[in-house]
Amino acid sequence: MKIDIQDIKFWMDGIRSTDDRDRLLECFWGGQLQSKEWLVEKLNKKAKIKNADIIIFGGWFGILSTMLLNSELGIRKLVSVDIDPKCEEIARSMNKRYEMDGKFFAETMDMCEYDYLGMSNPYAVINTSCEHLTDEQYRKWFNNIPKNTKIVLQSNNYYEHEEHINCVANIDEFKRKSNLTTIEYAGELELPKYKRFMIIGLK
Repeated sequence: MKIDIQDIKFWMDGIRSTDDRDRLLECFWGGQLQSKEWLVEKLNKKAKIKNADIIIFGGWFGILSTMLLNSELGIRKLVSVDIDPKCEEIARSMNKRYEMDGKFFAETMDMCEYDYLGMSNPYAVINTSCEHLTDEQYRKWFNNIPKNTKIVLQSNNYYEHEEHINCVANIDEFKRKSNLTTIEYAGELELPKYKRFMIIGLK
């Protein structure tokens, strides 16, 4: 996929201005970018949409947001939610031109407490950080999502990472734990140190 030169400029500005550069640069590791590109590609094939509202939970520093907003998906509004307050400022910087256009918003919040009043009928919600959630946290987050919403989930089998508290061994285990009523896509991406798993479906 292609990234607009203006977005690359804002990415570089964000990297230069942060005091947490090493952590921000983790977003650009090969596995991180490949996983996000895979998501954008599959979601784009599954959905030819216009004027869609999308929420990314565990949105981190906003790189996936930029990639989605660069895609052929017709996104009207994208909200990136993360519990880490540092992420909001950096994500806004990295997506500055979309924020100025009224397409991008970043919020600091626990995903389990998200209030859908401002976006009562999102086209899709995305959570690429399932390995960071306990089963209880996942159920609380999932139960709060409006019915018939498209859901995109990613996890992995990278048990060695200290922050990964709930990995899955394979795609079948991930499907069982997802609680989705309909699964439109399920697959895995082979990366050098681990496998990334993704499910797209409906609640």
